[in-house]
Amino acid sequence: MELSGVDKTTEGLSLREAAGSRVLSREQLARRLAVVTSSNNVQGVMRLLADYVGASHFLLARYDLIQEQGLDFIVTSNWPFDLVRRLGSELASGYARSTELEKCLSLLTPSFALLPDDVTPPDDISRQYCSLTFCVGRTRFSLMLLFLEGTILSQERLREVGLLAAYGASFAENADVRTEREFELTERELECLFWIAEGKTSDEIAVILGISRNTINNYITSVMRKTATKTRSEAIAYAVRNNLV
Repeated sequence: MELSGVDKTTEGLSLREAAGSRVLSREQLARRLAVVTSSNNVQGVMRLLADYVGASHFLLARYDLIQEQGLDFIVTSNWPFDLVRRLGSELASGYARSTELEKCLSLLTPSFALLPDDVTPPDDISRQYCSLTFCVGRTRFSLMLLFLEGTILSQERLREVGLLAAYGASFAENADVRTEREFELTERELECLFWIAEGKTSDEIAVILGISRNTINNYITSVMRKTATKTRSEAIAYAVRNNLV
């Protein structure tokens, strides 16, 4: 049975409707990639590639780390954190069941799967997601894409994204994916990080710690700056990967 996520003949109007934004042309993509790759910005590369193919969310995973405890296998992602945490066990199980031949045959071939039944995707996002597997040296990566209901992803663009994702992921390999932080988090910053990982709002954390909401927000902003993350979900994922919570 063929899933509905790929249009094998045309990019179609649905690409332009995807993710609520204008899809990049190949020329625009090339110009913007030149900017983000100049600073080895892996997250920026994946964000551009998701936009280019018409996806709304991206997750870049390292399969050589997928059997490890926690979420160390995630290189970068803007998926909701709870969804990432739930999907991790599914990915590890599926990867363990695959033969080496199946893994090789999957390279640069878009595949589609459904999210686990017990998770709720963001509003208007399809339960189906697309995976693109590729290698950087001896390391196997997968770029996983969420997209809006009814979106048809272009087969041609997916192939291009698979190649460009390998280029972008090479920056993570070259940087040796740090396990040590350049800047240590303070005790208060770690407390705030713990409580946002527990799902608490700034107002709730302020009550728990007995300090103002603005001070809490300042701590959280500092955490995101030190961990090079842009959202609370990304900061939580960083914390889990580095055993901070």
